[in-house]
Amino acid sequence: MNHLLFQQSRCLLPTALSLGVIVSLLCCNSSAHAAPPSAAAALGLKPVQAGVEYDEVAGDQIARCEVRDIERKDWSGWEVIAADGTLLRRFADTNGDKKVDLWSYFQYGVEVYRDVDANFNGKADQYRWMATGGSRWGLDSDEDGVIDQWKMISAEETTMELIAALATADANRFALLLASPNEIKSVGITGDMQQSLSKKAVRAASKFKEFAASQKVIDRNAKWLQFAATTPGVMPAGEPGFDKDVVAYENAVAMFESGDHSGQLFVGTILRTGDTWKLLDLPVVAENGEAIAQSGGNFFTPGGTTAPTTTGSSVGDVKTQQLVSQLEAIDSQLVRATETKDLAVLNAKRADVVESLVDAAATPDERDTWTRQLVDTVSVAVQSGAYPDGLVRLQALARSLAKSNSPESQSLRAYTEYQLIGTEYIARQSPNADFAKIQEWWLGELTEFTDRYPRAPETAQAKLQLALSKEFEGNEKDALKLYKEVATDFSGTDTAERAAGAVVRLQSVGRVVELEGHTIQGKSFRLSQMRGRPIVLHYWATWCEPCKQDMKRLRGLQARYQRAGLQLVGVNIDNSRDQAIAYLKENSVPWIQLYEDGGLEGSPLAKQFGVQTLPTMMLIDSKGRVVRHNVGEAELDEELAELLK
Repeated sequence: MNHLLFQQSRCLLPTALSLGVIVSLLCCNSSAHAAPPSAAAALGLKPVQAGVEYDEVAGDQIARCEVRDIERKDWSGWEVIAADGTLLRRFADTNGDKKVDLWSYFQYGVEVYRDVDANFNGKADQYRWMATGGSRWGLDSDEDGVIDQWKMISAEETTMELIAALATADANRFALLLASPNEIKSVGITGDMQQSLSKKAVRAASKFKEFAASQKVIDRNAKWLQFAATTPGVMPAGEPGFDKDVVAYENAVAMFESGDHSGQLFVGTILRTGDTWKLLDLPVVAENGEAIAQSGGNFFTPGGTTAPTTTGSSVGDVKTQQLVSQLEAIDSQLVRATETKDLAVLNAKRADVVESLVDAAATPDERDTWTRQLVDTVSVAVQSGAYPDGLVRLQALARSLAKSNSPESQSLRAYTEYQLIGTEYIARQSPNADFAKIQEWWLGELTEFTDRYPRAPETAQAKLQLALSKEFEGNEKDALKLYKEVATDFSGTDTAERAAGAVVRLQSVGRVVELEGHTIQGKSFRLSQMRGRPIVLHYWATWCEPCKQDMKRLRGLQARYQRAGLQLVGVNIDNSRDQAIAYLKENSVPWIQLYEDGGLEGSPLAKQFGVQTLPTMMLIDSKGRVVRHNVGEAELDEELAELLK
């Protein structure tokens, strides 16, 4: 093997992977069988993962480095040694197939990082940090250089990855740090606590892109500095909501440096799940260099739901601290309460305390935070039946905010009124209620809301719901108008993306369409790859019972139209990949399944066609043109028969 071959191979393949091709001729540990690469070529290789700190050699010192055979009986390959004898690199064949499968990088003579080809196919599929480099161990199932799963990561490194995800607004990178519902269950968290934490984590994943775009403190060049927290604690097995010992940090903080200033990121709870530490919620950024008041947690602080705040004059105020303590005590009681009567009383007391915190707020930001928490918690309690009288409270709050002329109250008014409409819509749906009248009332309220607040973020959501109702009525002209308004007026938001996708879908009949994403196994997919065959595109989720029934019938259609080449493509939009995989393991479905993180509101697969409701099916002909952009299962057989004449 000569130096030229080494350099040419590096030009053809990703950096760390190229060496696997270069040394494919390696046959043993002896240099008599294969000449080693030059030091310059070997040192030219870089880790697959960015940001690795390892020894690099100045250009005028490279010629003084030496490439030697590895002196191990069970490995073959080469090591690069500095002029002073310090080990710099190791490229090893660990299984005797004459191909390098281990690319190691050293700092001060100690291995700090390695790229690993664990399945020995010439491509790195694992990335490990070690020694002074840390303890992260990432898995890359599709071998594209992007970590798909953490096999090992410490709490400190989780916050390091969090800063990096925010700096690059990388939602997938953030999603890997969140505990999945299955992980929350597997560590021993049960009952209401399990459901609450799962919902919180799922919501965090769907809201990350919006959060990353809205924060202005962490820029692309931000660097993690350190991790700050008290010692981790244990919730012992046997406590309500825990059937195993659960270990976690509470009130964790990540210190960072961004531009010419440093800051703090309130991370909150970090949960240990085996060899990994996972987040449960979105972080809170301290604006303008303020410190963060650690005012709540999920496990060890009573109640575990108090929102963190940044320090201002009220944080040190005795009255505020007393109110926060009262709130935590009530939350602790709510976790254990089971009787509807007790829940109603406790929720009323909680709302009283939060209202007092709103009054005690020293800054508009604090007032906004506590008011939104009041709206959110009362709304959820009303909708769950745990606080029926909370509806009256929300109505009173909306009237109170409507009287205020302050600029900061405008967004709160819109937020509160929108939540109130949704809450009352649910509250009106008693067993004997006239649903048609409730639906008419709801649509009327949404329409009036959009007229009052034409630019409020909530108006985008309201118009999406109004457009969807027009679709159900068969009034696609008005639906299209509403979708276009959202796509134009709220450009740059996730809601606008969904609306733009709906415009594409409604105008797609007779047009060639494309859908791009990944299979549930992580492989790249393009709908155009299946050109030449009719396709049924089926959007579904494990929580959608009609979707599951459709899948059973689709199996029969697939068999009936097999000779015609009918292809089925499932698009799962569960909030967790694990949920979909678990269902598919128990219910074999013999067609391609696509998946992207984000759920119904955030999945790129749902956004591309603006899918808002399930099940949704699209029928596409062999030329890639849409025949029906929303076809029911009952109509599908007839449509296929007509299409395939």
